[in-house]
Amino acid sequence: MYLTPSLWPVRSAHDLSRRRCLQWLGALSLAPAARAASSLPEGTGWPRARAVPGGVARVPLGPFDTRPRAFDGTTPLLVLGEASGWHAWVGIALSAEPGEYRVECQAPGEAPRSVPYTVEPHRYPEQHLRVEPRTVELSPEDLARHQRERAHQLQVTQRFSEAPANWFASPDALRMSAPVSGRLSSPFGARRVFNGQARQPHSGIDLAAPQGTPVATPLDAEVIDIGDYFFNGLTVWLDHGGGLLSMLCHLSRISVQTGARLVVGQELGAVGATGRATGPHLHWSVMLNRQMVDPTLFLAG
Repeated sequence: MYLTPSLWPVRSAHDLSRRRCLQWLGALSLAPAARAASSLPEGTGWPRARAVPGGVARVPLGPFDTRPRAFDGTTPLLVLGEASGWHAWVGIALSAEPGEYRVECQAPGEAPRSVPYTVEPHRYPEQHLRVEPRTVELSPEDLARHQRERAHQLQVTQRFSEAPANWFASPDALRMSAPVSGRLSSPFGARRVFNGQARQPHSGIDLAAPQGTPVATPLDAEVIDIGDYFFNGLTVWLDHGGGLLSMLCHLSRISVQTGARLVVGQELGAVGATGRATGPHLHWSVMLNRQMVDPTLFLAG
């Protein structure tokens, strides 16, 4: 189990087979209510669109001769498609209120466009847990360390690199592989109450696996940060391109260096229980345009 402060939520872990995990993920992501509101037509690729808090919206921008730039406020967005029709992929904050939002876009020589999209309501489960008091109330020393590390990792999340060229050629280019086989022991978005005190929602998924199980790269990426952090333990941050990042936490070891370029399936470390964790598991977060989103939307169901 993992306790987070304001930026990283609490995590927990147990065990299960890959088959059952993927069955659960598919059932969760393709629930009838979600399909009715936001699923993509068959064959249009990944991630699966699910315009809810913590989900991903696929916003049609219309035709442009050249790929437009799109923004959520000042934050750049991932834009894919072709001249006949471009789409912005928008990561939606877990804290987003239901309602209408807008994407601003423009291509060279073209008039700017403002395109609306709607975020639908969604209710995540709530968990009430009892933990050691010290994992809820930090000492002054631990709080100071966390604040330093939080500032550093916020800088890491500002990264935005160009989308890889192969993403434009295949609708499956953004489909990720689970970084480890294991039971989904804590789902994305779960709202935690520790010792009667509410904490931030779970901003990733926990996959339980034995200590030392190899952890694989979920999608081609560059390593942009590694560290041993108070809450997250041994951590690797990956930049997949286009504002799409992964964070893998609580590792027992890290086998890559910052700046390394990895291919999908390449080992980057091993499952552990470092940081604030009560047992071996992998916490995996996916970030799109600086918002934590549900990793299951990038996995095959």
